[in-house]
Amino acid sequence: MSIANWESDPQAGCMSHILSLAAGTLPDFQPVDVADAAGQAGFTHAGFTIEPDKWNSTALNDTKAALARHNLEVLDIEVIWIPEGGKLDDSHKLIVDAGLELGAPNALVVSSEPDKNRTAEALFKLCEWAAPGNMRMALEFLMITAVRNMDDALDIIDRTDHPAAALLIDTLHFQRAGHAPNVIENIDPHLMPYSQICDGNRDCQSNFDRYLEDAIDLRSVPGEGQLPVREVIDALPTDIPFSLEVRSKAYRDRYPNPIERAKSIRQKMLAYCSQRNIKIT
Repeated sequence: MSIANWESDPQAGCMSHILSLAAGTLPDFQPVDVADAAGQAGFTHAGFTIEPDKWNSTALNDTKAALARHNLEVLDIEVIWIPEGGKLDDSHKLIVDAGLELGAPNALVVSSEPDKNRTAEALFKLCEWAAPGNMRMALEFLMITAVRNMDDALDIIDRTDHPAAALLIDTLHFQRAGHAPNVIENIDPHLMPYSQICDGNRDCQSNFDRYLEDAIDLRSVPGEGQLPVREVIDALPTDIPFSLEVRSKAYRDRYPNPIERAKSIRQKMLAYCSQRNIKIT
């Protein structure tokens, strides 16, 4: 199902959410492997981490072939990291170009630049690079970057003043920033092209190392942790796509095979959604 053409469930009276396999769920594998795992696990969409030193014409062609083989669509590519100083280089352009070549409607952006104007200038440049494919540049806030909360992210997006600039809400980072779910209802839905969904521990020690471990090793499937995932979902736009990012050492250890990991996580997410009457395509 195309992201641009939602289908509603007439019996439920609400829209269905696309469920995409996030690249972060399989951080130990390359895009072609992620695509194969997503397809064999039953996902309709996938996201990919583009590593400039590993991305070439062979990687592109192999990934495209896997997408076609499984009739998969791309939800996003990541991660475009704006460095301190805000200067972009060829490696940033390569990630944008990879997203355009794959037909990705979204790219995930984070920033290490504390000056909001410089971050906004870099984000504007990314938006201009992405313009040929109408790709959105979704700025994510998280405690291990210079953009640590939603208010700062929205301020930067406002300063960017570009229709491609967007906001990415991740349920884990949303909790770490201390936001209440109801604040999402005040945001223009157009600014949120998709959301990253996961569960995790309710609290985390306030230091860089713990926040980093929390983000890359301690996530879980919704329903397995203590985050207010359902409350966040209820506050998000009713038709927003979900990128299921269960970046978890426990799941990596339990399921070293990417297909088995993707299947397990998808099945548990579908069970969570079914129990809570959350519609998934």
